[in-house]
Amino acid sequence: MEKLRMTPREQLQIVYELAFYPPRLHRFWSELRGQTDIDRDQTSELLRKALSLHLALPEKGFQSHRALKRVANYQASAKAFGTESFLKNIGKELGLDVIPTVNKIPPGMIRDMKLPKFSRTHKHSNDRN
Repeated sequence: MEKLRMTPREQLQIVYELAFYPPRLHRFWSELRGQTDIDRDQTSELLRKALSLHLALPEKGFQSHRALKRVANYQASAKAFGTESFLKNIGKELGLDVIPTVNKIPPGMIRDMKLPKFSRTHKHSNDRN
């Protein structure tokens, strides 16, 4: 995997998507699986930062209350998909150390980042279409 050149904002967007947007995480893993030439440093950094977004919220230093609430909502929604375990398992499968060294989200990572629209459509048994 070629090293991506990203601005800090672009990198944070990817980190948020890996942490909270299951289709992006699935695509990321599909692209990595079986490759031998991945950029190990960049991959472990992205995974570690994505995992850190699942830690406790900071008490101060964050950008805005709205951003803090958005991250809390993203965290709660991600629980239904097992995203945190998936991130850890990707790191384990690739032999990378991805466990964050902090116990709270770094305040600078609390930003009002929007995720792409995501919905799961269900076909109910009583649907006659």
